[in-house]
Amino acid sequence: MSPHKVWVRFIALAFCLPARDPPRPSGFDAVFLQGLKDLGYIEGQNLVIESRYAGGRNEMLPSLAAELVQAKVDVIFAGAANALLAAKATTNTVPLIMTLGADPVSFGVVESLTRPGGNVAGLTEVAPHLTPDRLKLLKEIAPGVGRVAILWQPSSLQQATFKKTIVDQAMGRSLGVEVLVVEAGAPADFEGAFAAMAAQKADALIVLVSPMFNGERTQIVQRAASARLPAIYEWTLFVDSGGLISYGANLSDIYRRAATIADKILKGAKPADLPVEQPAIFDLGINVKTAAALGLQVPPGLRTRANRVVE
Repeated sequence: MSPHKVWVRFIALAFCLPARDPPRPSGFDAVFLQGLKDLGYIEGQNLVIESRYAGGRNEMLPSLAAELVQAKVDVIFAGAANALLAAKATTNTVPLIMTLGADPVSFGVVESLTRPGGNVAGLTEVAPHLTPDRLKLLKEIAPGVGRVAILWQPSSLQQATFKKTIVDQAMGRSLGVEVLVVEAGAPADFEGAFAAMAAQKADALIVLVSPMFNGERTQIVQRAASARLPAIYEWTLFVDSGGLISYGANLSDIYRRAATIADKILKGAKPADLPVEQPAIFDLGINVKTAAALGLQVPPGLRTRANRVVE
């Protein structure tokens, strides 16, 4: 097997890392690399890695993407939204692999989930049932909630999925709740967003996936606690930070599967012909201490189903 060059995108945007380059990929990018290794790609033998790190500075992404295209890489791994858009704006020929926390069709990076077209392949972390399921989980841990706020970032471009499966009044009525929509486009908007929740007398909260929300998770969790809002989030990272409950795709599984897609492309598959894959494994996290602070008892059945419990 001849050497391949692969860009491994560090998750700088989602996790707001310092501006300087880290010495080696870590976190979920390390899972992606391990997935490649498991498939027989050994760095220094049949794999060359061209790493670029934006360090949380979005303005650097176009020039970094251009560097990778000029380096004639075989595949660009550009999982998060801003990295993916920068890479897609730079090239329509180099295959791009995404692990996108949004609907890629409404995001405008593929034509459809079954026939993506273009040069983007990979996975979406979004499944249509996730937010209705989160609402059900909220009702399970806090049966008395009647008015649920949904916090979302409009620039995440999840409008199509959002309108079809999230702000579905029938969904709310079936569970005996009213669904409210609150926007936050930037960290400075959180104060106004939580003030709007209070004004509309929201008594629970669903926080949708957003790289910005993830980076600001401590602030969001603290504001929810101050407002005494039972809240459910996408990732177990929020539960580790004091959030009540989380439910979302298992990211390690997503990144391992991204390596499998890279393998297919390196062996000749065209991104346009590879259906976009959806989550197959989901994580449920519960913070028992936070539940107690809110005066809630975690049902035994819910606790048994959780694969992450913070005491």
